[in-house]
Amino acid sequence: MVRFGGLSYHLPQGFLYKDISLFIDRGDKIGLTGKTGVGKSTLLGLISKQIVPTDGTVVIEKGVSIGYLTQDIEIKKDISVRDYIEKSNEAITNLHARLDFVNNELTTRADYESDLYLDLINEVTEINDRLVVLDAHSFAERIEIVLKGLGFKQEEFDNQIGSFSGGWQMRVELAKLLVNNPEVLLIDEPTNHLDIVSIQWLENYLKNFKGGLILISHDRRFLDNVTNRTIEIANQRLYDYKCNYSRYLVLHAEEMERAQAAKKNQDREIKRTEELINKYRAKANKASFAQSLIKKLDKVERIEVDNIQRKAFHLRFTLQQASGKKVLDMNGIKKSFGTKTIFNGLDVILARGEKIALLGPNGVGKSTLIKCITEEMAYDGQIERGHNVTVGYFAQDSAEKLDDEKTVFKTIDDIAKGEKRKDIRSILGAFLFGGEESEKKVKVLSGGERTRLAICKLLFQEFNFLIMDEPTNHLDIQSKDILKDALKNYDGTLLLVSHDREFLDGLSNKIWEIKEGKIKTHYFGVNEFLERINYEEAEMASTKNSKSAEKPKKAEDKNQLSWEEQNQIKRLQKKIKKYERKISDLEVELKEKTKTLEETPYEETDKFNAASEDYKNTEAELEKAMTIWEDSEMELDELNTKVQA
Repeated sequence: MVRFGGLSYHLPQGFLYKDISLFIDRGDKIGLTGKTGVGKSTLLGLISKQIVPTDGTVVIEKGVSIGYLTQDIEIKKDISVRDYIEKSNEAITNLHARLDFVNNELTTRADYESDLYLDLINEVTEINDRLVVLDAHSFAERIEIVLKGLGFKQEEFDNQIGSFSGGWQMRVELAKLLVNNPEVLLIDEPTNHLDIVSIQWLENYLKNFKGGLILISHDRRFLDNVTNRTIEIANQRLYDYKCNYSRYLVLHAEEMERAQAAKKNQDREIKRTEELINKYRAKANKASFAQSLIKKLDKVERIEVDNIQRKAFHLRFTLQQASGKKVLDMNGIKKSFGTKTIFNGLDVILARGEKIALLGPNGVGKSTLIKCITEEMAYDGQIERGHNVTVGYFAQDSAEKLDDEKTVFKTIDDIAKGEKRKDIRSILGAFLFGGEESEKKVKVLSGGERTRLAICKLLFQEFNFLIMDEPTNHLDIQSKDILKDALKNYDGTLLLVSHDREFLDGLSNKIWEIKEGKIKTHYFGVNEFLERINYEEAEMASTKNSKSAEKPKKAEDKNQLSWEEQNQIKRLQKKIKKYERKISDLEVELKEKTKTLEETPYEETDKFNAASEDYKNTEAELEKAMTIWEDSEMELDELNTKVQA
């Protein structure tokens, strides 16, 4: 559908890429990756023909429609969400306008016998046939499905776009693209402004999308679940692999390892040949031999290893002094904006060492609650901090609040105190701000660089309670992985807001879900939380689509398993398999211990007692494993019986 060849794009600082080629076919779902500044967004601009290449051509198959979501959208503000999307399909809009005109003519004209009147009747049929081809009759329904999937409430469909924040306006633009179903979708960082539930919905939508897709995202799980092809931009070229991102990293690393080994062997052979040439070229009787070696060497195609540098910075949040056991005690917290109440009667305690993921759809008050905790916003109720609690805070706008006129070094130098001052250069280097990079002014930094610098500032502050509100926005995948490792190793208390499922997975030991103005605590991870949401949504859809329940149906419903019970079945099945393997291993081990005990002479008291004790310990461990396995089997049998009853 789309192809380009010999494509180059030059900036004042040099080429982004030179002489690259690409073909995009139906069903290709490409994850476009690479470090900040390599030209990912520029490539989408070139494909959409909003940017003109320095050299080469971009050819789009005739009739192929392209939908392009940029990070910097321009959208009408003085129109309702529904009207904006309805009017976005010019073909359907024009046909409906023409149909209204023709129908009006048919009702107002009186020349029923004329050819012109018959032509109008025929045109109505043709227009309706065309509308059927365009699936126009389900257009309004598609709009509702997509808007709801992206998090809009029914009552918000007719609100003006200008009444929504920038993130929600981006969702409107994305909804417009999806509803119109172009043959090629170009999407630049769609998950930055979506909550977890909307990300999952979009993920499922794109999985089922039949056209071609090029997706830029720093959300590893989103890329892995949606894409079947990965293209990384590096070294002014494209690295193209027919697999998702995580698989690409493995394959590319293996390929680079093979290439480096081949180059090493070739370099060794070239060096040996050059030594022979130098040895024999001055000798008359060996000159012809030396010349043949020179010709042979000239014909060698030198192996070049296009190694992609994946620089890493090591991040560690230090903890100088621990807090008391109770970090926060919130009682009756209420926050309203005018007549709209965000939450009311929040009562929750945060203990030392807890790592909390604060989750919920956009707009439920996650950032608002954090601003209440950090005393940036007034509220009703009481929030008490525990003994010796000190707060480190990364806000969504921390990167934007940096002083544009300061250099990177000056930004850190102004806050560093004591012994940490001597580490400024080394820590900045670890954050990829080494050498000349540290003398850059903040105003020239990219979004990802500003975010890294804002996080770097936290290293020069003392705190035992860390609050982070969407720290991964604008960070590349590698930087997010390193930040995640640092948070895993942080010994203090953590309150984290993020919509990145891969980032959250394994970071929290508890979830606070803000729902209907309250906080609900969950004692499981983000994956189980999402499973529960999917289960509840499926149940709601099933209930909505079913007719009013009859008595026999109610009796049947008693035997339905809850979400918790379904997850318990999964856990029991895993547990049973685990202990079956363990029992098998212990039985083999017990046979070996029995043989050892039988072969140990009774007269050698110490050896015999040690072998006997070893045998008893293994036997006891086997009995314990058998008991756990039997109990798990019985519990699973009870749950299965409930379904079959």
